[in-house]
Amino acid sequence: MSAEAFRTLYDKVRERTRHGPDDRRGTLNHLTPARVVAAAREVMTGRTVSLAAPVATLPGPDNPDPARHRMTAPGPGDDHSEGLGFALDRFAMNVHGDVDSHLDALCHVMYDGALYNGVPADSVTPQGATELTVDVVRDGVVGRGVLLDIPRLRGVRWLEPGDHVTAGDLAAAEAAQGVRTGPGDILLVRVGHRRRRRESGPWNAAEARAGLHPEAVEFLADRQVALLGSDGNNDTAPSAVEGVDFPVHVLAVQAMGMHLMDYLQFEELAPACEQEGRWSFLCVVAPLRLPEATGSPVNPIAVL
Repeated sequence: MSAEAFRTLYDKVRERTRHGPDDRRGTLNHLTPARVVAAAREVMTGRTVSLAAPVATLPGPDNPDPARHRMTAPGPGDDHSEGLGFALDRFAMNVHGDVDSHLDALCHVMYDGALYNGVPADSVTPQGATELTVDVVRDGVVGRGVLLDIPRLRGVRWLEPGDHVTAGDLAAAEAAQGVRTGPGDILLVRVGHRRRRRESGPWNAAEARAGLHPEAVEFLADRQVALLGSDGNNDTAPSAVEGVDFPVHVLAVQAMGMHLMDYLQFEELAPACEQEGRWSFLCVVAPLRLPEATGSPVNPIAVL
């Protein structure tokens, strides 16, 4: 896609998803209280499934700066054979890496000097973000989740790095799975990244990964999706757009105001949906309360 074609697409999806000059919630405006109530009716068996991968603490080609976990108590030689004692630990991570499951806040993506809805990029300072932080979703996101399984559609174990999910793929997966994405839904797109990593080993996902084609973002706008998640980065690498490395992030987060969830895992959810014979469910997303942060580790839960 040329830079000119991308700009045309950018302007189109931005204009179709405006919620007023003071809006700070973006596409979450599609997820109304009535739609939350309707989503609760998706629960049939009460079966719960985590959509997060275990936090990775070992370095690898896709994880040069792994999360760090350190025990602070008990210390060497501490004796807890009698009385009260506590085990204590400390945890630190790079939120926006290429392995750990996380949610991108609307302040995460800067494009042409601005964040979503024209908020100046300099509202993000070295001390933290002052607008559009992950605190926007401090009350969580609860709605109808829809899983579209693209490897299942194509009859493969996973999409190879560099492959694109198109709007046609999304519509075809809906038809094959007997489900339709609607206003306020939490759309989850499986590309098989986690399965490939588990079976073939980690690789440099910053340079090569499967994801959505930028034109597929029009599908999200048409269906009024509230939140998008994938078991990859949502963006393909290498980028399909001249001069823009993360076009889906630019279109979704900065143009439309759509929070993204990157590097989830659906290897338990997909077979559960197959067993249940349905691909929609109640989905609960609860980021940490980090008032100045650009994102948060996240463990979404599907309730079938």
